[in-house]
Amino acid sequence: QVQLVESGGGSVQSGGSLRLSCAASGVTYIRRCMAWFRQAPGKEREGVAFIGTDGSTSYADSVKGRFTISRDNAKNTLYLQMNSLKPEDTAMYYCAAVLAYVSGPYCRTKSYNNWGRGTQVTVSS
Repeated sequence: QVQLVESGGGSVQSGGSLRLSCAASGVTYIRRCMAWFRQAPGKEREGVAFIGTDGSTSYADSVKGRFTISRDNAKNTLYLQMNSLKPEDTAMYYCAAVLAYVSGPYCRTKSYNNWGRGTQVTVSS
């Protein structure tokens, strides 16, 4: 059984930083595209950052240059370093995975079928 468990969310002021983590179990981790999605109240879920099995990455334009996705295959853990946070980054953040052995940009095209329960990020102005 696949399990993805997020942690690291919280409340910060505009301009602050947070680091999200996602611990994966029950999956062949290194063979999966991994991603962070977010959903704010009343808005559609959006893909924020993607990382392929080769470590290459892809980002939404809204977070490019501020967020960094990374993975530690030995620890089966995904990370999202978020810097220069803005109030519009406020959302529930979800970790997701799909069995696909492709690069980061191609991970954006996949339909993700494994999801965590999310961790809340709140940025105040």
